[in-house]
Amino acid sequence: MTAQVSLLPSHVTQGQGPGVAFRIEGQIVPVLHLAMNGQVPVYFEHHVVLWKQPQVDIQIMPLKGAFKRVIGGMPIFMTQAVGFGEIAFSRDSAGQVFPLNVPHGSAILVREHQFLAATANLAYNFERVRGIGSMLFGSQGFWQDRFEAHQGDGLLWLHAHGNAFEVVLQPGEIIDVEPGSWIYRDMSVKYEQKVFGLKTGILGGGGNLVFNRLTGPGRVGLQSGYFHPGGAEVGAATGAVAGGARGGLGGAVAGGIIGGLLGGNS
Repeated sequence: MTAQVSLLPSHVTQGQGPGVAFRIEGQIVPVLHLAMNGQVPVYFEHHVVLWKQPQVDIQIMPLKGAFKRVIGGMPIFMTQAVGFGEIAFSRDSAGQVFPLNVPHGSAILVREHQFLAATANLAYNFERVRGIGSMLFGSQGFWQDRFEAHQGDGLLWLHAHGNAFEVVLQPGEIIDVEPGSWIYRDMSVKYEQKVFGLKTGILGGGGNLVFNRLTGPGRVGLQSGYFHPGGAEVGAATGAVAGGARGGLGGAVAGGIIGGLLGGNS
């Protein structure tokens, strides 16, 4: 069975969610426009607001584990929009904004720094990515966001670097994903890291090619613009692996391969 990868819509003209109507516009730096009916608040990171009508009230939504989020470079609080009126959001980055439905009783994991906004009937939490190899050599950061639908179906808006795609994996179906290209995955999707060794010849050294192996059932979101979060953890991993290769040409080649893999694509 072959996994079917589908391009997600980049424009939405008449979207509906719990307590909100929305549209998504823009080709380079897309914008999410919300029309709130005053019944269900919407929460978001404070720096993503583009504009709002004055009657929309902005409030602080404290988060648990603020100190851990500071250490991980994540926002320490969320803001929420309350009331009746319109508000717009943008990640201030080229790519694609898209809606994602979270059915009642389910949960979804989202890569850090890709969340844009969510309806307040979705419970929010965050958790550390499991496995030091995934965090360092997989170049995907330390944290992932978790959204759970305990009060009916919830709606989530995410930002993709490049274009956004979705693959729906059947039970036992597997896809190997470049670590910087996944956006979200259902809780039912199993995650593990796979490292494949590369050899450059008799006189050369070697390097590692890292993939995230995802096993169904469930949805997986992909982005065409690989995103590898910057920071000390990536630099440390690059130096450690590149420095471990021995011998002139071999060390240079291995360092170049690993530096390119961990640094992402430009």
